[in-house]
Amino acid sequence: MADRADTLLALADDELVIGWRDSEWTGIAPMLEEDVAFSSIAQNEIGHARAVYELLSDDADALAFDRPPGEYRCAPLVQLHLLDWAHTIARRWLYEVADEIRITALRDELPVAAKIDREEAYHRMHAEMWHERLQDEPRFRDAVSELWPYALGVVLPEQRAALSARVGLEEVEAVERGVFDDSFAALHEEMTMVRRSAPVGAQW
Repeated sequence: MADRADTLLALADDELVIGWRDSEWTGIAPMLEEDVAFSSIAQNEIGHARAVYELLSDDADALAFDRPPGEYRCAPLVQLHLLDWAHTIARRWLYEVADEIRITALRDELPVAAKIDREEAYHRMHAEMWHERLQDEPRFRDAVSELWPYALGVVLPEQRAALSARVGLEEVEAVERGVFDDSFAALHEEMTMVRRSAPVGAQW
């Protein structure tokens, strides 16, 4: 049961943090359509996080926002503060491929996984569209290679061969959960600001 709870907490934390990171492109994406797309995807990811937090706790707000940074189970891939479009799209594509593998593995035992998977299908379409557009660009290929060890850390060790086959890259040493990017503390401050400012704790 503890392993299952940890797997679900990792999923929820990933969705929360990637949602916040995607939202950082609101207003500065390279085109209006992507401004809207990333805002929508970010809202969906945060909504998925809430759905999973509610399975784990009677107080989803406390679980999401009252923990110190070191207690989060989010993969290092989602923590990264990426400032260029090639790396952002590389992360989105790698994350969606990894996320599909783990969500598929949870569908039989977790009813909410099927709903999440249906909504994630649109995220995957968006990521694949950009992958097809940029896959021959050196900057994008370099970004995928740079982020590949981080992507492997999103899924369980037994799922990494499947991820490697889907992405078309050989397995390397993964950047595992429990490693925190230098930028995560600042993101945590931003994520929890409203919650900490309310006398009795803000609610979603």
